[in-house]
Amino acid sequence: MMNNLFSIFDPSTNLMNIPFNWISTLIGLMFIPLSFWLIPNRHLFFWNFILNKLHMEFKTLIGNINSNGSTFIFISLFSFILFNNFLGLFPYIFTSTSHLNLSLSISLPLWISFMLFGWINNSQHMFSHMIPQGTPNILMPFMVLIETISNIIRPGTLAVRLTANMIAGHLLMTLLSGTGNIIPSYLIIMLIFIQILLLILESAVAIIQSYVFAILSTLYSSEVN
Repeated sequence: MMNNLFSIFDPSTNLMNIPFNWISTLIGLMFIPLSFWLIPNRHLFFWNFILNKLHMEFKTLIGNINSNGSTFIFISLFSFILFNNFLGLFPYIFTSTSHLNLSLSISLPLWISFMLFGWINNSQHMFSHMIPQGTPNILMPFMVLIETISNIIRPGTLAVRLTANMIAGHLLMTLLSGTGNIIPSYLIIMLIFIQILLLILESAVAIIQSYVFAILSTLYSSEVN
C-alpha cells in the first residue's frame, strides 16, 4: 500500500526507467510567452496587478536603493514555483516541487549567493547580526552559536517547508481517492465533495507556499545589505 501511495511522487517513467517526468518543470515556462501574443484581457491585467503588488512589497523588504531590478529575481521565483505547484494538481502531471531535488536546488544557490555577497562586502554587518543588540556578555557565545545554526539551516527549512506541504496534500487526496472502491455507493457523493474541498485547499496552499518561499528569500537577502 505504501509503495503504491508514494508512487505518485516517483520521477521515473516506464520508458527505459528514464526520469522524463522532470520535463513537467518546464511546462509552466511555456505559459509566459503566450501572454505577449494575446490581446490584453482581464486575466493578463489581474496577473500584472499581482506582479506589481509583489514588486512593491519586495522592494520595501529589500530596502536598498542600489538594488534596482533585484525584485525581478524573487518575482520570477514566485512565478516558477506557483506554476509548478498548480500543474501538480492536474491529473497525470508530475509535481516537481514535491521533491527536495528541485526545492533544495532553488534555495541552496540563493542562500550561498547571499552569504558570499554578505561576508565579502559587508563582513562587519554580518558579524553584528550574530549578536542582537542588548545581549549580556555571558550569553554572547551562545547567541553566536544559535544564530550560526539558524543561518545554516535556512536553505533546508525553505526546501523542506515547500516539499512537505506539497506532499501532504497530495497524499491525503490519494488516500481518500483510494477508498472509492470500498465505501458504499451513497458515500461517493460525500467523497467527491471532500475531494473538491481538498482541491480548493491545495490551490490555496500552492499560492501560499510560493509566496512564503519568495518572501523568505527576500528577507534573507535584505539581511546581507
